[in-house]
Amino acid sequence: MIGLVDFLTASGITFNAQSTKVHLACWNGHEHPIDVYFAGKFQGWQENQTKRNFDCDHVLSLIGLGQSRWLFVGIYDILGRGVHPNNPDHHLYTTQLRPNLDELMGRVIVEHIRTRQSYIWLKPEIKLPILEIRGRKMTVGEFPGYNAVLISHAILRVITQQVVPSWHAAMKNIKGVYLITDTSTGKQYVGKASGDVGIWQRWCSYADYGHGGNVKLKALLNEKGPEHMGHFQYSILEIADTHASDNDILARESYWMSVLRTREFGLN
Repeated sequence: MIGLVDFLTASGITFNAQSTKVHLACWNGHEHPIDVYFAGKFQGWQENQTKRNFDCDHVLSLIGLGQSRWLFVGIYDILGRGVHPNNPDHHLYTTQLRPNLDELMGRVIVEHIRTRQSYIWLKPEIKLPILEIRGRKMTVGEFPGYNAVLISHAILRVITQQVVPSWHAAMKNIKGVYLITDTSTGKQYVGKASGDVGIWQRWCSYADYGHGGNVKLKALLNEKGPEHMGHFQYSILEIADTHASDNDILARESYWMSVLRTREFGLN
């Protein structure tokens, strides 16, 4: 298999490999970089570092996909480093994407077995063999079907802000019962979409504010701060029959609250 550096060189991409660090971007305890990438904010996210990780000329950025698979998302020139204005303990780098990479970013998947280090020098023995070159850039997936929806808050924001067509078409007029889980505690909230408001509209509100007007979710975010929305996970329990009345949906919501005991132990 051809290595990533050889492939980039053959594609006309020039950079000084001897002064390049590889950033193996993984879950940092707060957010996953693939969610940040889907939201179009990866470069700024990468520029904020807790240590002097990028004292080099270039950064070759890879995002972990699991099972030693990594998505190539660019090579960035290091233009400068300063102190983060809101956090003096952090280093804020200024970077610039190398030219002619747009067609390759988000498409090339390589293999690398990561040790404990997330920042490594691009030595000759770091081959990064290419496993796959996708036909299109990796983006938020197509709507998977009502029984397979399971998304993070970050992905929900991307879907609603970008009005991803397959998700919007599937959810804009659908009523039913859904579940929000606080993955930091396991506590759950059962909600419903009925009347003139479909699941899409309800979830747009959650994407923006996190609570949708619910008293306990509001209190939780007031206590923990809006960044706690990052722990929320969304799924659909059931969709309503087209002939279902608002009372029918209310009854199904109450049923799921009883099944999951969200009144006693959750956020209802």
